[in-house]
Amino acid sequence: MQTLKEILSAQIRAAFAAAFPDADLSALSLDALPAADESFGDYQCNGAMAAAKILRRPPRAVAEAVVAQLPTDDLIAKVEIAGPGFINLTLADGALARHLEAIQADAHLGVPQPGAGKRLIIDYSSPNVAKPMHVAHIRSTVIGDALKRIHRALGYEVLGDNHLGDWGTQFGILIMGYRNFLDSAALAAAPVDELQRVYVLSHQKCEEDPAWKDQARAELVKLQAGDPDNRALWQNFIDLSLAEFNRIYGRLGVSFELVRGESFYNDALPGVVEKLLSLGLVRESEGALVAFLEEEKLPPCIVRKSDGGFNYATTDLATVFSREAEFRPDGIVYVTDERQQLHFRQFFALAKKAGAQTPLRHIWFGLMRLPEGLLSTRKGTAIKLDLLLDEAEKRALELVKQASPEMPADQQQAVARAVGIGAVKYADLSQNPQSAVTFTWEKALAMDGNSAPYLQYAYARIASVIDKHAERFPDCDWRREPIALDAPQSRRLAVRLARFADAVLDAAEQEKPSLLADALYDLSQAYSSFYQNVPFLKADAGIRESRVRLCDLVAQVLRRGLALLGIDTPDRI
Repeated sequence: MQTLKEILSAQIRAAFAAAFPDADLSALSLDALPAADESFGDYQCNGAMAAAKILRRPPRAVAEAVVAQLPTDDLIAKVEIAGPGFINLTLADGALARHLEAIQADAHLGVPQPGAGKRLIIDYSSPNVAKPMHVAHIRSTVIGDALKRIHRALGYEVLGDNHLGDWGTQFGILIMGYRNFLDSAALAAAPVDELQRVYVLSHQKCEEDPAWKDQARAELVKLQAGDPDNRALWQNFIDLSLAEFNRIYGRLGVSFELVRGESFYNDALPGVVEKLLSLGLVRESEGALVAFLEEEKLPPCIVRKSDGGFNYATTDLATVFSREAEFRPDGIVYVTDERQQLHFRQFFALAKKAGAQTPLRHIWFGLMRLPEGLLSTRKGTAIKLDLLLDEAEKRALELVKQASPEMPADQQQAVARAVGIGAVKYADLSQNPQSAVTFTWEKALAMDGNSAPYLQYAYARIASVIDKHAERFPDCDWRREPIALDAPQSRRLAVRLARFADAVLDAAEQEKPSLLADALYDLSQAYSSFYQNVPFLKADAGIRESRVRLCDLVAQVLRRGLALLGIDTPDRI
């Protein structure tokens, strides 16, 4: 199913080609865009100004020639040229209503399927073994999960890969700490917290005692050589960590198709280095093997350190070659924070030189900041993600109890989980990923602003309207009534419903879930105006059902859109 924007854009491009058949305008963007000011129309095209430079004609004359070639079907009710050559398009109410009915009947709610037959791998979250997940992990986790859901909605097969940090020098230090400082009772109560505690103690000993540091290195060598005792301990660290990570992922509603740590690719690392050597992509420098990337204007990239150890770039190269051989993906996406931008530029450049065929993309994001005093923790201490989620559910429960005191306690708890977790996710996803995010409870849990609770409440309010219609008019099926746009508020709402599919496409293309969040908030605001100004259940028969049908489509879009962001929609709040 095509979106209205796609249909209009195709008509505009055809009109440009018909008006100027000898001109090459292929480099220009001649698409229809949502009108910047809705008083001018529903969509607009600004291409006449850019085309005028190539055609050497006045922009308004170009626009007039294009408008003359637009089809005279029943889709467009009005075309106007404004200013120097803006082409403003107003949709016909009947065509808009029929498009909404088609969306409502479509299993994908009008979202096209350009990804059908294509496979993506999205690498996200990636916590380190034996360390608790803290608030810094939230962005990679929820952004990656949202991008996976959004691309799946477009027909892609998407494999989410949790590339764990489960290998490296820290494990020699951890083994020493485990054997010398372990509190078994604490390990049973909070395994990852205890592993982190013994690691910190052992790391301190390494700083103070050279003999301890040497022993930690020896334990690492034994681990790397396959020593049974150290391997068993290492596997236990992974198992304990994964159990804790999966518990938190369960709270967040996040899952993965692959969970493969750095260790999965260890055996392939020497072969990667040999390949780079055979291709002449690395050479020795001060005892290390280094890829020099002067042509790409990047600093040198170490692939094997002077002590024989491998670097992150080597593991990432082994990973991409493995993924290509096993999955043959059409793209691989990495979701990490902004501090890794240089690493990925180096890795991507080296991978391409080494023969990687898959398009690689790095989606980086700014860091999340928490105002001092947000949670009760010592200044400078990383706040555990669990604590943030606990506080979110606690605060959401207070809201639910105030809004629905008669609701059963177990239902209040379930709703509070959906609202609280949704608030944390939306506070992140509604921001431009590349912006730093300062999290505040006031904004995250606001019932009257751009927040998950506001959108969830809009959905619940519609569910209530539909339930009331069923109670009052049990023999009246609103699904059979055609949608009629009989008020300015209903038409404004319809235009936003028609743009939902474009928002999903844009969010995927620009890799910004925030674009979908913006569209859902805009839709909710339009629905609020509709709800406050247009009578539903008190309207005449027929009109009443048409309006309830429109409400139902809003509910479907809100529910589907929030689900693409990983946010649940309770029927009551």
